[in-house]
Parts: sequence; structure tokens; C-alpha cells
Amino acid sequence: MLKKLEIPFHSVNFSHEYWDSVFEHFLAEYRAGRTPNPDILCNREIKFKAFLNYAQQLGADCIATGHYVQTTLTEMGYEMKKAADLNKDQSYFLYTLGQPALTKSLFPIGHLDKTSVREMAKSAEFPNFQKKDSTGICFIGERKFKNFLNQFIPAQPGPIVTPEGKNLGQHDGLMFYTLGQRQGIGIGGQTAFENAPWYVVAKDLERNVLVVAQGEHSLLYTTSLKANDLHWILGHPPKEWFNCTAKIRYRQTETPCTVELTDKDQCSVRFKYPQRAITPGQSVVFYQDNICLGGGIIH
Repeated sequence: MLKKLEIPFHSVNFSHEYWDSVFEHFLAEYRAGRTPNPDILCNREIKFKAFLNYAQQLGADCIATGHYVQTTLTEMGYEMKKAADLNKDQSYFLYTLGQPALTKSLFPIGHLDKTSVREMAKSAEFPNFQKKDSTGICFIGERKFKNFLNQFIPAQPGPIVTPEGKNLGQHDGLMFYTLGQRQGIGIGGQTAFENAPWYVVAKDLERNVLVVAQGEHSLLYTTSLKANDLHWILGHPPKEWFNCTAKIRYRQTETPCTVELTDKDQCSVRFKYPQRAITPGQSVVFYQDNICLGGGIIH
């Protein structure tokens, strides 16, 4: 590949920065009963901070990455836009980037779809034109998540109950479960209940209790959330109160909402339609048409 590109290659190890800036935060969030998204933090702290700084030390003017997103320079600064291939758009994972990073970053495939990128790579005779898409958490990959997490945080088993308080069994540790989860709860064969799927609907951290319910229970849905650790692409929110669309997870269609800043680093979001399994620790990301405004951590 390097011979094909005819460019110099440099190798650098950011494992120390990764541990301090990403992994420690990841563990702290799970200890607190939340479900973090380390890919977002990795982009902010490693790829577009540590790596960007290293590239500039080498004399580079900019860095170029394979993220599917587009940027446009306006009078206000750099705007971040969704990729042309909406199925691959990664603006959700890049909402924490600010003007210093966007000024020095290029996204050369943001205007292309994945099929076109593969065809271009094949035409250029790159050996990886058919490489499988990467999946899994950035530093865990395809390993079994429960086994990985158990190496760093001792599990604390506790009861699994229905919203009415009926005991159904024992969970392996609240950190292993997320709101809306269906698979892997471990309460099959409940003969006293109708044959309907069970979902995680709440986590009682004080009592170390996992609450589950059958079907699309009302506890799975809510029309509002609060978020903190806010970040805005242009460095500031559009207004203290504004309408936009938002999504609370990557693979989700945006939904209309109203955002109200309640503090410099906090906001309240009210959705037009009920949202399923809003999960503390995950990110809510705001959009106006195809422009990513920024976002925050669901509190």
C-alpha cells in the first residue's frame, strides 16, 4: 500500500493518551451505571487532538481521514455537514470537533458513497479494496464485551424484577445491561407470564436492581431528556432556545425537538414524538437540515 501511494510512513503510539483520555472515562461511566460511547471520545481526544498535534509537529498542514462527513467554510466558521452517503454518515461520532480541529482536517470521501470508494480503490489497484468494514467498540473490536469489561470492573450481581416488584432472577452486574436491551438478560422460561419478549426498562443503582418488562412497555418511552457536557461545532449554540432535529443513537432517524439551554453546559430537550430507550451516557446530537450543530451527553 505504501509503495502504491508513494508517501512516507510514520508510526506513533498513543496508548498512554488513550488510557488517560478515553479508557479511564469509559470505565468511570460504567461504574456510575451509564453507557458511554468511547468512539466519540476517541475521535475528540486521539484522532483529532493527539494525532493532529503529532502531524503538525511533523510539518503537516492538515490531516485527512476516511470519515464520512463533509465540511464547508462559511462566514461563521467551518460547518459540519452529513455525508452524501447517509447510510455511512458519521457526523454523530464527530459532533465534539471544534473549529481548531476542523480547520486542519480534510474529509476527502465525504461526498462519495461507499461503493464508489471501493471502485476507486479497485481501479487504483489497492489491495484492500474489498476490506471488511470495521465494527465493534474502537479499542475492544470483536471481543466479547462482558468478558472484557469484567477484567477492569468487578461484577456486582443483583436481583432482576418487574416494574411491579416480582423477582425473576439474578443479573450479572448492572454495567452489563443497557436500556432497551432484549438479548442476554437471562430470564427465559418464565411460565407465569405470557410469551412475549423481555426488555430492560430501568436500572436502580442504589439498590443494584435491574428492572425488566414485557413488550413495548411505557417505561421504555419518554418525550424529554437532559444533557450536559455540551459541544457546538461553531463554538456556540444557535440560540438559547431553538427548534431542530436530533437523534439519541447512531442508527436512528432524526426526530423534531426543542432545545432549551438551562445553563452554559446543560440543556433540556423535548421531543415531538416519544423516544425509545433514552440512555444516560450516550450522546444526543442536534441537526438543522443536513448540518450538524453539536450535541451533548444524555444525563
